Amino acid sequence: MDFDPTREPATPRDAATVILLRADAQRQAEVFLLRRHRGASFMAQSFVFPGGIRDEGEDLRRTAARELFEEAGVLLADRALSNSQLETWRTRQAAGEVLEDLLSEAQAALSLEGIVPFAHWITPSAEKRRYSALFFVGLLPEGQTPSFDAKETVDELWITPRAALERAAELLLPPPQIRCLEEIATIAEAGPEAVLEFAREREAHLEPPIVPRYAEAPDLAEGFMLLLPWDPDYETLGQGLGEAFWAGHPLGGGPSRFTRQDGAWRSFGA
Repeated sequence: MDFDPTREPATPRDAATVILLRADAQRQAEVFLLRRHRGASFMAQSFVFPGGIRDEGEDLRRTAARELFEEAGVLLADRALSNSQLETWRTRQAAGEVLEDLLSEAQAALSLEGIVPFAHWITPSAEKRRYSALFFVGLLPEGQTPSFDAKETVDELWITPRAALERAAELLLPPPQIRCLEEIATIAEAGPEAVLEFAREREAHLEPPIVPRYAEAPDLAEGFMLLLPWDPDYETLGQGLGEAFWAGHPLGGGPSRFTRQDGAWRSFGA
């Protein structure tokens, strides 16, 4: 984390992330989280959704699918594939082979229609490293078992959104993860398909993106906070780039501020 509200804003790099879902024993939706390596240049040691940077010329849906396979070993394909086959392909891809060539061997192709855009976040302009990340929601393909790659990620966790929020400080969840989990915590109790349907209902409202703005807050532990676009002081106290949401925006409401306390992020109201 390197906040400086006076710096020249960096151009965000496009990225895609997948909120992967499965049903637990009570048929509630669980999400899959990966823990980033302690040496990672961004969000080190945090538990996050699988995702990464878009390759040049790549559609963001394909980015989401490729990164999901690279980071979690889950492949969104148009036919069933065994875990042993997927693990072999994952090793070969890591060695430089192209995913489409591997799929071609099995006369398979990517199946991307099942992942639904859920949120669009852009890193605050006060940060040195910036990303424009599209968050997708998708179901774990039947028969597949995700796993961390032991390189960029070092641990994994299936957990309900509500339980993840209760452990947010322990898991070092970043603001976008916290906000997404807050939005689906209640709906997740009805199962993965309910979360997917919720994503379809809000897909048309993802622009403008959520761009947190830095604001000084001397009374808080680290002396600053991040304001979200529906915060009443977003335009008056916030510094840097960003567009406020209009009153009643479908994606607004709820906690609109983030602060850090004892090294962990927490959300709170205006």
